Amino acid sequence: MKVLEFHGEKDEDSLWFSFQGAFNPQAARESELEPFLVALEEHAGGWMPDVVEGKRRRKYARPAVWKALDEERRDRGTTIGLYRTKWPALDITLRQWFPPLAPQLDITIKIKPLSFFSGEERCRQFVEMVRAWTARYPGPHAVAHSIDDMEWAGFPDFGRDDATRRRDGFDKVYEVCWLNVFSPRLVETVGRERMLSTPAHRVEELPNGCVLLVTWPTAADFASKEARLAQARAHAHLRPDLDFDTVLRTLHERSALLAPVEPRFHPDLAPLLSRVVDRAPSHVRQRRIAELNAWQPPEPEEWRPAGSALPPDVENLELALQQYSLYAEHLVALLHSEVPSVFDATPESLTDADFYFWREEFPTSRLREAIDEHAIPAIGAYLGEVLVRNLGGRWIPRQKLEEAQVLVGNRLWLPFVRARNYMRSRQSLLDSSLTWLYRVAERHRGS
Repeated sequence: MKVLEFHGEKDEDSLWFSFQGAFNPQAARESELEPFLVALEEHAGGWMPDVVEGKRRRKYARPAVWKALDEERRDRGTTIGLYRTKWPALDITLRQWFPPLAPQLDITIKIKPLSFFSGEERCRQFVEMVRAWTARYPGPHAVAHSIDDMEWAGFPDFGRDDATRRRDGFDKVYEVCWLNVFSPRLVETVGRERMLSTPAHRVEELPNGCVLLVTWPTAADFASKEARLAQARAHAHLRPDLDFDTVLRTLHERSALLAPVEPRFHPDLAPLLSRVVDRAPSHVRQRRIAELNAWQPPEPEEWRPAGSALPPDVENLELALQQYSLYAEHLVALLHSEVPSVFDATPESLTDADFYFWREEFPTSRLREAIDEHAIPAIGAYLGEVLVRNLGGRWIPRQKLEEAQVLVGNRLWLPFVRARNYMRSRQSLLDSSLTWLYRVAERHRGS
């Protein structure tokens, strides 16, 4: 069974849910965990998992869950995954911790896209499911919210170092999410009366002393002005030491960071930059688009006027051209599995190569010696071959690679110099992209 790939090429905002609850390790496993599955099956609806993964994948059914838990059982715990084969994408991690650790049921749910939770009824069903779980398995904290917004909020550290976070946990209301379940201990710290009087969409005291709080009817529009106002009111109420205006301003600043930005990339590089931003984590993508909208590629410096050409200084012109072709073939051999278009030697294959080297962070992820000795000659020769094949260019060989020239129109291009500049850093892969040099050469071909 092939499940939907949750972490694909393009990340996007998701509903993220985290819950830790106590369970009885002495009780029969089926009777102890069945309430969890009953609530899931009753309320999940359109995002119900259809695959259980332990040692292997099985169609979802309760016996498949028990089998997977058995397969993954270790001395101190067991972990399985629940997924979907159809939209929306789902990633559920179910963990049980056993003595000598504190017995705990640990659930993480990610559902993509967040827009799936635009309707009130679907969100209400999610809340009812969480209510059932937290009433049956009391724990220290549970939250559901936009994963992008939680990234900007600094969840779960909230500016604390790891040791402090592990020591203190959720000892105060650091953040109010769309859905929150506060432990009895935190309720008493805040004050039960204050907690229950919080201005919010739903506030409910559970039989085990926890308090369920939902700020807004729907999860997907968390960043709207109205939802942010409700979130700020709830947070400032629970934390009277905080200034309401400051809390609200911070929330609006986070909304601004996530607000859609229309791409207005340099037209020659839009196919490359679109792929670059698609690789950005979704919580920083809009900021990255804005940065690349403002960015302009530096004009290539790796050229000379045709009248300044250095004459060939090689003994055998044909042998030199064969050597350049061999270097270019080395690049084809390096990239062909990841970049099939490299066989074509077209402008589009240059863009594909640019993206591959950028994605792999090639200048810093490979040994510098290997880059200097192998990658740079291969890249320079390949770039030169693309100029020759597609723009009618002509090699002017030189003994020193960095002096080798490709004549296109009234300009001499230095592809090996470009390759060396290209491989300086990850940013250089954009500033000195192969695509950009080609497009500039193309524009000047008739001049």
